[in-house]
Amino acid sequence: MAVTSCPTGIAHTYMAAESLENAAREAGVELVVETQGSAGFDKLPPATIAAADAVIFAHDVEVREKARFAGKPTVDVGVKAGINRPAELIAEVRQKAARGEISAPAAAADADRSAPMDRAGEPGDRFGTRLRKWLMTGVSYMVPFVAAGGLLIALAFALGGYEIATAKSVADHFIWTEQDSWAALLFQIGGAAFTFLVPVLAGFIAYGMADRPGLVPGFVGGFIATTIKAGFLGGLVAGLIAGAIVMGIQRFKVPASLRGIMPVVVIPLISSAIVGFLMFVVIGKPIASAQEAMTDWLNGLSGTNAIMLGVLLGLMMCFDLGGPVNKVAYAFATGGITVANPSDGSLKIMAAVMAAGMVPPLAMALATTVRGRLFTKTERENGKAAWVLGASFISEGAIPFAAADPLRVIPSSMVGGAITGALSMTFDCTLRAPHGGIFVVPLIGQPFLYLLAIVAGTVVSAGLVIVLKGMRKAARPETAAPAAGGETAPGGAGGEAKVPATV
Repeated sequence: MAVTSCPTGIAHTYMAAESLENAAREAGVELVVETQGSAGFDKLPPATIAAADAVIFAHDVEVREKARFAGKPTVDVGVKAGINRPAELIAEVRQKAARGEISAPAAAADADRSAPMDRAGEPGDRFGTRLRKWLMTGVSYMVPFVAAGGLLIALAFALGGYEIATAKSVADHFIWTEQDSWAALLFQIGGAAFTFLVPVLAGFIAYGMADRPGLVPGFVGGFIATTIKAGFLGGLVAGLIAGAIVMGIQRFKVPASLRGIMPVVVIPLISSAIVGFLMFVVIGKPIASAQEAMTDWLNGLSGTNAIMLGVLLGLMMCFDLGGPVNKVAYAFATGGITVANPSDGSLKIMAAVMAAGMVPPLAMALATTVRGRLFTKTERENGKAAWVLGASFISEGAIPFAAADPLRVIPSSMVGGAITGALSMTFDCTLRAPHGGIFVVPLIGQPFLYLLAIVAGTVVSAGLVIVLKGMRKAARPETAAPAAGGETAPGGAGGEAKVPATV
């Protein structure tokens, strides 16, 4: 068996599952995978778990209901290991099964409790690692609100123009046969979704830190951040404070008679009061001032400053292809457009971030099309899917290529992403939708120049990958011919290790 999960519960979860399944077929092993993604998960049947010889956990967040797998030989790694080295993991867990190594049985308390998907991390994790997990928890729950609200608002603008933002409430005025009424409806639904962004971010950061007791003070702090105009930055701070306060309260030992009311009365009451006091009276206003200063700075960006910011965001979007650095850039961009009237600078940043994020998978797709002989058969198949993934703004589509050859693929992607980000800012492209790829191009300011920026970055990245892979092949003496009818790994020489077909 295998269980895969990642902080956002989208691409990495399913890529790890696919890599493990492919490696299992290569090894002649029967494998079933439980993907614990953002859309929920289907539990493996108890009979399947009982019959299994071993289990692989490839996860960056807590495995839900982990007690089900107690007593099995186990390999426990991050989700990227499931993508990058699946054959090695399968071999390792088979060796453990052969030796009879088993995991410790779950404690009774753990067995009775469904573990949240985003617990703070293992006790040995460094603070930086735990902080990243906490923040990624909040972002992962916020992203669906961003996508739904942003796309609804973008569609509203497409139907009714930007003046639709001043329309009357559709609860008081809605005419079924008028296009403007439907546009106003979409805008107001999207606006309603946007009002939850900061509270959801703060609430689930606190949840990642302190489990369910952190939700109430986190949501309260996030809502206060919205009220005092502290924005996205205020939500981050409120979530961290709420989680820390609840964790502090949980350290106090209380009489057994009070334990039952602690999570439903005492902790929500005390933590919400403290968080509310801090956000309203102590730190809320300085954070709001910092948020306002950042907004003014973004509005004042022009010329070289704007281009350099585009370069930086492009580099971040392509550095880890959906990982924490990518998500920081994306969260920075979406935080700027999740207000009633986003600034022109914020709209430009959102456009640059989405354009740069599309480059890596599109570049790999182009490279496999132009010089397929430099890639394995599996990579060429992945290249076909990368066209769609890149066009849809799913940067993770380039992960199989980066996993197989990171020293060539990642720098090439970063160069192309930086060029695209810089050109998007230079062309003054704007974007009100937080997602959608080419499917929201009609809603983009300067759409033709925007597409030109994406094409330029894609061509540069693809060209660099082809050149670097070609240099590697030329540098290796071809001392042996490939076996008849066989596939040769990039480089073609007999002295090179074959790239696993699962990557």
